[in-house]
Amino acid sequence: MNKKAIYKRILLKLSGEALQGRQAHGIDAEMCVSLAAQIKEVIGLGVEVALVVGGGNIFRGQVESARFGLDRSVADYMGMLATVINGLALQNALEHNGIPTRVLTAIEMRAVAEPYIRRRAMRHLEKGRVIIFVAGTGNPYFTTDTAAALRAKEIGAEVILKATKVDGVYTADPVKVKTAKKFSRLKFIDVLKKNLKVMDATATSLCMDNNLPIVVFDLTKPGNIKRVVLGEKIGTTVC
Repeated sequence: MNKKAIYKRILLKLSGEALQGRQAHGIDAEMCVSLAAQIKEVIGLGVEVALVVGGGNIFRGQVESARFGLDRSVADYMGMLATVINGLALQNALEHNGIPTRVLTAIEMRAVAEPYIRRRAMRHLEKGRVIIFVAGTGNPYFTTDTAAALRAKEIGAEVILKATKVDGVYTADPVKVKTAKKFSRLKFIDVLKKNLKVMDATATSLCMDNNLPIVVFDLTKPGNIKRVVLGEKIGTTVC
């Protein structure tokens, strides 16, 4: 008996680092192909998929601002442009997999992507297209985590799937602290009180105020996106 998806519409939050695979920086073509295949599996279950992608594999505004003395606003805009590059790479991989895709940007650049308009985004989803939100919220000082929370509520997503390199949220960094314990379930308020860095505080508060659950899971294991969508108990659920 085939399992059914427990969600109708999801927002998948990808960090820029997720696209660099085993490389030190930039975009790993094999990782894009793998992601496209996993997303195709989810679409095959009848799930509508939106993505928010970061740009940290190319340029991280807050970090680079401190390193090079750039004005924070300028650095953040540069980071937003990096997300557009990642979004176009993902679009290319998805469409090579036969998945119709639209890139919607918070900063207008009509030659490469559509401007973000909520009703247009909803229509694309209804037509079975994957939408990729890029350029964050279009404003400096806001992370792509916050953009994910904002866009998820705007389009009526039922959950944010936060893809990471570890299999959930731990009491400490499991790579550095071998005794770190994994949470299977957390409350938003505990994430904020314990400063667990699931998403930034603004994004976490926005999800908490709007009852939007977050599932943190390991992206490096193929098939995990599908497992989350089918309701399997993997990763950490914040609700």
